[in-house]
Amino acid sequence: MAERLAYEVAEPGGRSPTLVLYELEPVITIGRLGSRTDVDLTDDELRARQLVIRFVGRGGGAVLHGPGQVGIALFAKLEDLGLTSYDVGPYLERFESALEGAVRAVRCGAARDSRAHGIFGRSGLLAAMGVAVRRGVVWHGGFLNVQPAVELFHRVRTVPVAAGPGSRTMGATMSSIEADVQRKVRLQDARSAIVQQMVDAFAFPQSHIQSGFPVPLRGAGPGHPEFASRVG
Repeated sequence: MAERLAYEVAEPGGRSPTLVLYELEPVITIGRLGSRTDVDLTDDELRARQLVIRFVGRGGGAVLHGPGQVGIALFAKLEDLGLTSYDVGPYLERFESALEGAVRAVRCGAARDSRAHGIFGRSGLLAAMGVAVRRGVVWHGGFLNVQPAVELFHRVRTVPVAAGPGSRTMGATMSSIEADVQRKVRLQDARSAIVQQMVDAFAFPQSHIQSGFPVPLRGAGPGHPEFASRVG
């Protein structure tokens, strides 16, 4: 689905910038800055927990996914965001500022570190970054832990050692908003905050929200319950 969305936004006159919020079944993905050594689980433990590791074409390191985490993926041409095809730094700044604003919107402290991407709280990394850029098109994005059980997250080093010697974030593992604030936080509140902050950060003149898949599933038609048209 990600490949198709990236292709559609890259086409001349193609899809408008598309923000996708999603939740994944339990899995560990590893981006270009991560490695198998960042996962402190043996192969036997992975099998016992029914976890697989997938190497994916995004930036960032190793990320554990599962219930209680929100994936945030923005598919767009940088030019459609008011940037040039080389403005990756300003794009990341806007994306991270939106995530920071979303965390603060649910009354949780949030901070960034100049030596590593992501949003940090008192208990650890709350939101990890994992962006891909191809021929002026950005895709993938970030992962915000709202309410997952964090025990297993402490065995996956999400901020790579490449963050730099002496950085307080080096080798950081993920925590969650609920662990930081010690109270219940609703996923729908976090999702709403993410959408609003993204709209503000990229100054979208209008937005359209739709649930379901943003592209037709293979073999599905308009009458299929999982069929969905575009997300604007």
